[in-house]
Amino acid sequence: MALDKWADDVLVNSLRKSRLVRFIATEEQPNIIEVDKPENEFGVVIDPLDGSSLIDVNLTVGTIIGIYPGNVLEKGANMIAAMYILYGPLTTLTLTTGNGVHEFLMDEKGAFNLKEKDIKIPDGKIYAPGALRKDYLPQHAKFIETLEKDGYKLRFSGSFVADVHQILHKGGVFTYPGFKDKEKGKLRLLFEANPMGKIISEAGGAISNGKTDILSIKPQSIDVRTPIYAGGKKEIELIEKLMTG
Repeated sequence: MALDKWADDVLVNSLRKSRLVRFIATEEQPNIIEVDKPENEFGVVIDPLDGSSLIDVNLTVGTIIGIYPGNVLEKGANMIAAMYILYGPLTTLTLTTGNGVHEFLMDEKGAFNLKEKDIKIPDGKIYAPGALRKDYLPQHAKFIETLEKDGYKLRFSGSFVADVHQILHKGGVFTYPGFKDKEKGKLRLLFEANPMGKIISEAGGAISNGKTDILSIKPQSIDVRTPIYAGGKKEIELIEKLMTG
């Protein structure tokens, strides 16, 4: 069994047994799961193991989770909590419930202890660009050119959750744009963009599809994909100016 499918089974089965939520949607499942006899109305969206293709080379991967008060096919702005867990040299959990972004470190007993409170994205000069340069659309190519002229340094691992975590702590921008033959992008709105966007926004940053705040978009299905620009507000303002101007 692939590790990402195993992670999906562990999370879904645990939530089902707890009956603490009504709806579960994951990147590994084709449909929204409705829990039998739930005790609450919460909806949960999950990317069970983001970056799983990097496991065999021992790079950082993670789990991404968003929590809604009810139905999961809602704007990301309606999330009541978002979190991600990184499995790297340290195991950390980064969480927002709408009152700041906080990071917790797992100890040897498996308990998470507060590591950093009220994280704010700093002004930094890192860019993490997904997609091949030869496939860039003109406005995105101009954006990357501008960043490089301004002295931004490329840092990209191929693990979305790890790359956005780096931007959260060091500043700059993560991009996975629309590109040739895939103008709607590669990453999923529900499982990746919205939870990570909620965290970045709560930390004083922003997330956009290049034209509008991703958190304002209501998905019509669980498999909607979107271009993503996530990071500092000045970088997001720049790409939106290039895309819409």
